[in-house]
Amino acid sequence: MTRRNWKRVSPCSLRQAMELCMEFAREKNNHSVDRIADLMGLANKWVLYKWLESGRMPAILIRPFEAACGIDLVTRYIGHSANKMLIEIPTGKRVTATDLNELQASFAGAVGLLVEFYERQKGSDEALSVLTSLLEDVAWHRQNVEKHRQPGLELEMTS
Repeated sequence: MTRRNWKRVSPCSLRQAMELCMEFAREKNNHSVDRIADLMGLANKWVLYKWLESGRMPAILIRPFEAACGIDLVTRYIGHSANKMLIEIPTGKRVTATDLNELQASFAGAVGLLVEFYERQKGSDEALSVLTSLLEDVAWHRQNVEKHRQPGLELEMTS
């Protein structure tokens, strides 16, 4: 079984976003539902199960839920469902050849899925997910280049 690339995951519903967050927490951090509920400050895990079942969670608890799970898929789904693109704030860091090769591979994979979608009219969810991730990656690189043009004040710590 191949490992899931969590950077490329894009949920199609709020409920799926919550389930994927829980899956990430279990896979990467070895957190159980009890542990996630505890980290969120909930009295018991049954409240969290209720929210997962209905796909409804109070908005004030979305960030604590994502912090407990270690991934922000609910926030990303909400943004994408509002036709918004979300990118992490670039830091102006140097990009390696490996980073650019990964971007090129993303382009190739996205074009391959587009060809398959247009030929067979199947796999629209997967194509949307990959295209959204690709657009976010390109937007991140655009902002990284912009940040590089206007570097921030670099502070050095002296002892």
